[in-house]
Amino acid sequence: MLAKKAQHRLYFLCKLRRARALAPIVHTFYRGTIKSTLILIRKAIRIAGDPTHPSHSLFNLLLSGRRLWSLRAKTSRLKDSFIHQAVRNCGQGKLPDKISDISAGRDKEQEDSAALRDRRAIPADFSSIYSKDLLPASGGQEITREFLQEVVAILLGYICKSTQRNTKVLDFHHPHQLKEGLEGFSVKLPEQPETLEQILVDCRDTLKYGVSTGHPRFFNQLSSGLDVVGVAGEWLTSVANTNMFTYEVAPVFTLMEEVLLRKMHSMVGWSDDEADGIFCPGGTISNLYSILVARYHFNPEVKTKGMGVLPPLALFTSEHSHYSVKKCAAVLGMGSDNVLVVKCDERGKMIPTELESCIVQAENKGLVPFYVNATAGTTVFGAFDPLSTIADICHKHTLWMHVDAAWGGGLLMSDRHSMKLQGIEQACSVTWNPHKLMGVPLQCSVILVKKRGLLQQCNELGAEYLFQPDKPYDVSYDAGDKSIQCGRHVDVFKFWLMWKAKGSEGFGSQINKCLENAEYLYDQLQRRADFELVLKNKPEHSNVCFWYIPPSLRGLPAGPDRDERLHQVAPRIKGRMMEKGSLLIGYQPLGARVNFFRCVFSNPATQQEDIDFLLDEIAQLGYDL
Repeated sequence: MLAKKAQHRLYFLCKLRRARALAPIVHTFYRGTIKSTLILIRKAIRIAGDPTHPSHSLFNLLLSGRRLWSLRAKTSRLKDSFIHQAVRNCGQGKLPDKISDISAGRDKEQEDSAALRDRRAIPADFSSIYSKDLLPASGGQEITREFLQEVVAILLGYICKSTQRNTKVLDFHHPHQLKEGLEGFSVKLPEQPETLEQILVDCRDTLKYGVSTGHPRFFNQLSSGLDVVGVAGEWLTSVANTNMFTYEVAPVFTLMEEVLLRKMHSMVGWSDDEADGIFCPGGTISNLYSILVARYHFNPEVKTKGMGVLPPLALFTSEHSHYSVKKCAAVLGMGSDNVLVVKCDERGKMIPTELESCIVQAENKGLVPFYVNATAGTTVFGAFDPLSTIADICHKHTLWMHVDAAWGGGLLMSDRHSMKLQGIEQACSVTWNPHKLMGVPLQCSVILVKKRGLLQQCNELGAEYLFQPDKPYDVSYDAGDKSIQCGRHVDVFKFWLMWKAKGSEGFGSQINKCLENAEYLYDQLQRRADFELVLKNKPEHSNVCFWYIPPSLRGLPAGPDRDERLHQVAPRIKGRMMEKGSLLIGYQPLGARVNFFRCVFSNPATQQEDIDFLLDEIAQLGYDL
């Protein structure tokens, strides 16, 4: 298996060699791939030379037979002397200790003496090194540096590859195939520690068999793209490895959170001194906070006495809203049946008169209305509820108005599109997910609350081992008691760093481009006879929904028979698409509408050529259905 994997790596080197001249970054990845290939060959040689190893006979056979000659044939295309030498040495059962020993001539031509000394210090493999040899082990600094350099090379290679359109979005395998193991990759956990060499191989294989969500042709989810500055922020966050509950353990991150919250308050239209908020692990939890705080606002006794002292409460949300509202009501003990669903118009917007009617009906049933969830950017259609009108209704009935802007909040960064959220400033709370339209690496979500202090009052318990009042600094910066969590991940730094790198204008331009891509797709669909738009209107957001109509269905009249057959088209195309790995797009039914494709744009790397490819590829994959 190792010899086979080495063969595959060398075959890949043949293709990579031509590309490395295009950019230094590709050349770096090329050299990293050479190193990993030689590591695999070395391991195969070691096993072949050990008569006590259970695979000794097999490896001898592979290395002395056609496999070695195949390796030699593959590497002959590279015309790089140091690779030729490495494979020739394999046949003799030996391999140089350092890659630099067999590439010194080339290195002297291309690198200065300092870089050459660094490269010569890097060992060719980690086959006898374990995690216990890394820091904080005594003398582990050099090994740690070398190991992390290899990890960076793997990640850098993946990042470069994810932007190349001729690469796959995914290398799909069924769950049972991955569980059984592929080409030496196994998800099973060992009893004994494995070498760092195997750990590096596992890192590569994990990325290989995953989904490249940064690929320009990944349209499957609301979160996509791969922002390099955001990635750098996530790396630094992991190295810092601290917790957001107190200023004393996260002083800089705590201040960054405050700065970001104040900036987002101003984008919503609230004053700096009246609002509050906290970063959360995803939009569902942010929505949960909104219901939790709203319930406490009207019924503070629920914190200590529980739901038993309250009348049955009623919540309202549109039929196109996110399912998390019902889930949160269930979690908080109010019951999903007490979430009353409000009808929407043909574009997926909540109908205000229907909301009024639902409120009256709930009161007639003995329920106590207290909360309305309005959506700014629905998940499927990308619709924006009429926020100003809904705010007037909430004010009339003294209801808490929450705006779920997890998907649409990013439009506040755009001068061109921010008016679509007009009325959001009247909300009592807002959910906003920068990890969606703004492209911040997962996860990054925030709950904004208009009334300062309410989060603290609702959730604080004053754990004495964390929140001592006599600390030697302003303890108002200890934000941990505002959260229902104790430990809280640092999600703010990558967002802060990206905002520094792009500025508000950069985010606005990025978001404008995503919506321009949606308009382009909409225009192309109107021109083609083999596709049909689900909504005839121009998209409000970057969501575009459509059916592909194969030739076998184009002559059929509308009706149950056509709908039944059309319902099967999208899933079958999606299956072929995943097997091929050329792109990824989601589908779903909605109400009376049979399965249709939903394309969403949040990746700045996506260009018009990718949209053209999307339509042509779907047509090719589904033509014979």
